[in-house]
Amino acid sequence: MASNRRILGILIIICLLAQWACITSDEENTVPGKNGVVVSVDQYASQIGIDILKKGGNAVDAAVAVGFALAVTYPAAGNIGGGGFMIIRFPDTREAVAIDFREMAPAGATPNMYLDEKGNYDRAKSYLGHLAVGVPGTVKGFEYAMQKYGNLPWKEVIAPAIDLAENGFVLNKRRAKALNGLKQIQKLSKNFEDMITKSEEFFRIFSKPDGSEFVEGDIFFQIDLAESLKLISNQGSAAFYEGKIAELIARDMEKHRGLITKDDLAKYEAFVREPVKGNYRGYEIISMPPPSSGGTILIEMLNVLEGFELGAMERYGPEALHVISETMRFAYLDRAKYMGDKQFGDIPVKRLISKEHAQSIKEKIDLDRAIPSSEIGEDILTNEKAKETTHYSIIDKDGIAVATTYTLNGGFGSFVIAEGTGIILNNEMADFNMKPGYTDDKGLIGTEPNLIAPYKRMLSSMTPTIIVKDGKTFMITGSPGGRTIINTVLNVIINVIDFKMNIQEAVNGYRINHEWMPDVLIVEKEGINEEVIDSLKSMGHEIKTIRSLGDAHSICFDLGTGKYHGAADKRSSGSAIEY
Repeated sequence: MASNRRILGILIIICLLAQWACITSDEENTVPGKNGVVVSVDQYASQIGIDILKKGGNAVDAAVAVGFALAVTYPAAGNIGGGGFMIIRFPDTREAVAIDFREMAPAGATPNMYLDEKGNYDRAKSYLGHLAVGVPGTVKGFEYAMQKYGNLPWKEVIAPAIDLAENGFVLNKRRAKALNGLKQIQKLSKNFEDMITKSEEFFRIFSKPDGSEFVEGDIFFQIDLAESLKLISNQGSAAFYEGKIAELIARDMEKHRGLITKDDLAKYEAFVREPVKGNYRGYEIISMPPPSSGGTILIEMLNVLEGFELGAMERYGPEALHVISETMRFAYLDRAKYMGDKQFGDIPVKRLISKEHAQSIKEKIDLDRAIPSSEIGEDILTNEKAKETTHYSIIDKDGIAVATTYTLNGGFGSFVIAEGTGIILNNEMADFNMKPGYTDDKGLIGTEPNLIAPYKRMLSSMTPTIIVKDGKTFMITGSPGGRTIINTVLNVIINVIDFKMNIQEAVNGYRINHEWMPDVLIVEKEGINEEVIDSLKSMGHEIKTIRSLGDAHSICFDLGTGKYHGAADKRSSGSAIEY
């Protein structure tokens, strides 16, 4: 019991520290541009993206440069030790591709690997330490994108990240505070067997040699990471998956009873997949297919909402919030039932995104009553979430649009850095379904499609999305937030299309979230008044208020000005830059 309390405390602190970016002022941050716009969580990274565009790079070059930069300046989520997804749309052909560089389970993984001797889920094992790490995909994914669609040399797009790691960058107040907060985790983990006590290398890198606290204005260096980036710059992804970095990762895994081997790394591949597409009130929606659930569930929800006159409702009134919440409830039940890696089973994407399926859900929604989640999901019930991801949006002067969402999963991933690499490794194995056949009302899901298997890619909620109107890229969006990601993206899209907000208003707008289980409607506490909350409770909703949901750095086209506007989310210290 004491061990469970300790690990709960660690995970709570991780959740808090992961928010290097948090609520700031309501200042409008919309940035217009004709030649290109980059919107990300970090000013260094956004500026690097713009610099790449100015050098003649396209949006893909910029996206890869931003991704490598974030691995340095935003270590809670930016990564080369994790994985993710990228949607690219080309204006000349009006075609889009989806690049899948999601992490995968190593060969030694088994469906029951995170159960204790009594058959109960041991959350700590899947979140902290070497056993939590999935085979990373980011480097392979970025290389694939550059080789197929980039303009500039590989070395040129990595060079800015190497410079930031080797010569350092200036810590602002928020980042200094986050690094100092890691000491609390280190204290909690002392003498805690087999968990992040095996993370001496992590704490060495993210601590001052003299033990003092970081302060605003400090220069933060990551010399080992710089050396790893140099290897990747000179040797390509082979350095990470077959060369020195692979050797260091495999050696560290063997030392600390992790599962990833050199053979696992060598077998990893990034894939181009066909995006999932839908249509919402005349707008084409382009998003990520499995192993992400994001695109499928987003389009399913939009199809349902198309049957309601949302624009005629008060945006934050009980009628609209109830309809949106019930739509989320039914769609997330489908996510729990059906979604997983399509290489390991049939995923009924076409049925889930069909208008007919949406109509069947619409007919079940009671406008006066919240239907209990246990009532609609009884067939899979047998009786939470320090996610850290980041999204960035880019468009170039030629109209090539890129939406990228990548992740370590938890804030700072597994708290594992293989000695000598400087690379934070993910804890993405926690995104599999943990206990075969067991689904409860707390959010633990045990359905077949997302059970652990060797080389399988864990289900994701990442939802990098591009929206098209009359053949032209209209909007680029996405968000971090674990399972909440899809609902954050939904909130932003309907704010623009149904409630006629500009992109900054849409991104800043208050959000709600329902995931089927737990049967709780989550609302941002600043956005909905007590009278509305009481009305929702009278319908049967259980309400939980939280500070913020997601971080949706987005871009939208303004027909009036003929320019793209980048909007950095008010919830973060993000940066929208144009030229």
